[in-house]
Amino acid sequence: MAGPLWPRTRRGSTDEALIRSVYEEHGHALLAYATRLTGDRATAEDVVQETLIRAWRHSEALVNGKGSVRGWLLTVARNIVTDRYRAKAARPQEVSGEVAAPPVEVDHADSVVDTMTVLGALDQLSPEHRDVLKELYYRQLSVAEAADSLGIPAGTVKSRSHYALKALREVFRQNGTKEGNRMGRPPQQPAGLREVVA
Repeated sequence: MAGPLWPRTRRGSTDEALIRSVYEEHGHALLAYATRLTGDRATAEDVVQETLIRAWRHSEALVNGKGSVRGWLLTVARNIVTDRYRAKAARPQEVSGEVAAPPVEVDHADSVVDTMTVLGALDQLSPEHRDVLKELYYRQLSVAEAADSLGIPAGTVKSRSHYALKALREVFRQNGTKEGNRMGRPPQQPAGLREVVA
């Protein structure tokens, strides 16, 4: 049982010589063509190698005298590139083996506490002041729209919002001194209210 599985024949040696001569004559053109098709030199070299393997398996196509050898090689290379592209498109996208950094989760505890603080402060205002602030800053209505929504004149909306913000500032000052001002920082009010209260 000793010996190679595929004994070397005269024909095998002839085929190898044929492939060597084909590579010497057409290898550079084949590599240039494959590089243009793939856009990558390493991939193009793989395509050339696969093309030459197919040429070796079908050496009769190279010596039968029908058509151009270079044309046959270029067609085989194009088919290999097309097959690879189709196979890659059919498979799910490959992912790298590297583990990505876990997403950073922002601690929203401060924003929850701030929201509770603002809502608690709003509860200490009169219903008229609270309604005006809700329409102007939470619902982000204009003065005219808030006036229509509340059924009061626009001047009254402006006046109530002025006194409501003044009262809200006072509530924050009082709560800040009573509770130790939560580690020295005031609560963060909602964006629209933040600029006005401060």
